[in-house]
Amino acid sequence: MAEKRNIFLVGPMGAGKSTIGRHLAEQLHLAFFDSDQEIEKRTGADIAWVFDVEGEEGFRVREEKVIEDLTEKQGIVLATGGGSVASKDVRNRLSARGIVVYLETPIEKQVARTQRDKRRPLLQTEEDSRSVLERLASERNTLYEEVADFTVKTDEQSAKVVASQIIRKIGF
Repeated sequence: MAEKRNIFLVGPMGAGKSTIGRHLAEQLHLAFFDSDQEIEKRTGADIAWVFDVEGEEGFRVREEKVIEDLTEKQGIVLATGGGSVASKDVRNRLSARGIVVYLETPIEKQVARTQRDKRRPLLQTEEDSRSVLERLASERNTLYEEVADFTVKTDEQSAKVVASQIIRKIGF
């Protein structure tokens, strides 16, 4: 591959961005990054702690900086946080610096994939998970669609199959 291009994965929590991203990176021999893991690495604390101490607003500031730094690299696959698209700057950066793939997933799959995960601060509330996920979908789905070069449904296939579909769609 003469020209190293970036692939940025966007979508809701539970869409499979990290898992599919690892498969993509492996198949394409690119470096893989996960913006949440990078935030944890830089802060030395988990995402839940950052939310507890700094709130969602403080977390989003960190997330924006991490995505700014990571998107300056060449030849990477980046799994972004589900809420990162709320920032116009992040959306602009993703669009300008790589191919953006929206991993579309129905609410039912999100609920099933996130129900036992205690590492998702937005789901650790009194409100039931389905209601939270539905609210987030209504706020974010149009933003995912707006920023995406391609949309891939992740509900019926394995992560490896979805990664292969993405590779075919983008022509790598």
